[in-house]
Amino acid sequence: MLAAGGRAWEYLLESWRDLDVPEGWRAEIGGGRIILSPPPDRHHHGTLSLLQRALYGVLPAEWGLYQRLGIGIAGRDELCVPDLVLVPSVVVAGVSPEVNHPVDAAEALLVVEITSKSNAEDDRKKKLWAYAHAPVPVYLLIDRFDEHGPTATLFTEPRNGAYKHADRVAFGEGLVLPEPFALTLDTGAFPR
Repeated sequence: MLAAGGRAWEYLLESWRDLDVPEGWRAEIGGGRIILSPPPDRHHHGTLSLLQRALYGVLPAEWGLYQRLGIGIAGRDELCVPDLVLVPSVVVAGVSPEVNHPVDAAEALLVVEITSKSNAEDDRKKKLWAYAHAPVPVYLLIDRFDEHGPTATLFTEPRNGAYKHADRVAFGEGLVLPEPFALTLDTGAFPR
């Protein structure tokens, strides 16, 4: 269980656990409230599929790649449900199936968000801030709705609540993921 602040957080977390969220929707906690997001479009799913296929080719067996795994930002009263989370498999296996506990975001090795029109600003700002505070070592933002055209940005080296390095490429350019991934993503294959 994450150490977080006070009764309001406990109430929100318990409410989040008890929600009967429609299939495909996602529920997150931010700003003192529960936020529901509708299912993503087919381009979102296409990008997710290509990304998973690429990552599975370079991941050791002891790491798990999970879609929509709830991760909590300790001490920040935030609970995010990223499109993809990479954590050691033992972290997920060690959680009781009877209780829906979010995984501590600090356990994540990589978090991926793929923007939708309705949530692009949250992925670019709120989640960037949350993942840097966790700290998640690598945050990959795939943004089809960037004002300058579709982009992919790799944020690394979180320190004091901010990422010190950002590598941004337009779709069509390769994006090099750092060790231990040793992978260059072909962003040109992502649906626009």
